[in-house]
Amino acid sequence: MSRRTDKVASLLQQELGSILEKELPRSGPIVTVVDVKVTADLGIARIYVSVIGTPAEQAASMEHLHEQTKSIRMILSSRIRHQFRRIPELEFFEDHLYEQARRIEQLLGGIRKGKGAADNE
Repeated sequence: MSRRTDKVASLLQQELGSILEKELPRSGPIVTVVDVKVTADLGIARIYVSVIGTPAEQAASMEHLHEQTKSIRMILSSRIRHQFRRIPELEFFEDHLYEQARRIEQLLGGIRKGKGAADNE
């Protein structure tokens, strides 16, 4: 990524996080913007979000984001319109990194417990 796309991605991540927190609050799972990747022409922004909740809540949250993409883009446009000629199209993707990290921690915890029991024998 170039410096320009990095700066745009960082700005979008900050603004989208604020929008999801304050402008479009929802009760239920926690939704955080984990990463934003912008194409070289700044036409498309791929937003990776982490949803902490049950699988049903995660699916509902992602569906809600897909339904609200246009309104999120309009809010984003009103906030940063002076910095961009054209606001990029938004694409939301679910990031499962948190779940994977939690699973790894569980596995490592199980190994540590097993090793501790083997050392005591």
